[in-house]
Amino acid sequence: MNRSSQVRRTKARKAVVESREPGEPTERYYYKGNRHKQLRAFVSIVKLGTLTRAAEALFLSQPTVTLQLQALERELGVPLLERRRRRINLTDAGESLYELARPLIEGWDNLDRDFQARVKGLTAGRLTIAAGASTIQYLLPELVRRYREAFPAVHLQLANVTGRDGLALLRADEADFAVGSMLEVPNDIAWAPLRHYDPMLITPPDHPLARKTDVALEDLSPYGLILPPQRLSTYRLVDLVFQQRQVPYQVAIEVGGWEVIKEYVASGLGISIVTGICITEADRGRLAVRNMKRFFPQRSYGVVMRKGKFLSPEARAFVDLVKPGLLAHREHDEPGHSGR
Repeated sequence: MNRSSQVRRTKARKAVVESREPGEPTERYYYKGNRHKQLRAFVSIVKLGTLTRAAEALFLSQPTVTLQLQALERELGVPLLERRRRRINLTDAGESLYELARPLIEGWDNLDRDFQARVKGLTAGRLTIAAGASTIQYLLPELVRRYREAFPAVHLQLANVTGRDGLALLRADEADFAVGSMLEVPNDIAWAPLRHYDPMLITPPDHPLARKTDVALEDLSPYGLILPPQRLSTYRLVDLVFQQRQVPYQVAIEVGGWEVIKEYVASGLGISIVTGICITEADRGRLAVRNMKRFFPQRSYGVVMRKGKFLSPEARAFVDLVKPGLLAHREHDEPGHSGR
């Protein structure tokens, strides 16, 4: 930089300093106009929950992040965040801006990777899918096989988690999306149900209920149920149905995993209500299966994403693969739907 340029810069800085209001910090004027940095700071604060965490993630000081946020609020003319003790809440304006800004910031951060993917195709990259054990075991194998055939160089990670932990991974951007079943959909989550399964009663082949052609909910009362743990949605759903219909029931065993439950039922340790996703042709020789859709709702499985999430090319390719594959299956094609 020559001397004339240095003189011009010095004069410009002096003019900015002299134009500020008395008592206002000089530094805040240097963030004006750098909208990308302001939005990045704002999005990081909301995602991570505190100024401190945002500053650490951006490798900046906390005062710098604060100044960027203040400059953004001043230029837009509205407050974006409400600070209450240690919690930070979005204002209505802040929520609107966050929905607009987050995909832009994420798209910018992933620009190099996405550009290479567009130019070279999906010859590399990484895809992380959160899913429960039943989804990984029964629903995903065929989809994963087709995806691997189309994009063999993509590193695919299947995170085996419960529904609550899967949502945590989505919100922390540690998973691209999730595949599974949901009973309640939070406001920040988008869910597209794509495949539906009936609820099924399973018993040993020689069980008294196996000889009944029309099983009523009251018929289950004398027998102990084998159900997943109470923290899981299947248990809560079964309990809700019995409570609503005021039918007494008893739980004999709580245990995780459909394969374990089926094994215990086949061994004569109880009966169970399972989702049709886990019923295979191999089960029909050792279990009696009855459709219970008269009493229990279907369970829908689909793609779960965080609203505003900017999907990578790897993730978009999988979602595009999943949709036609799942939509092609209608209710009468589901395993165990015949009511046997």
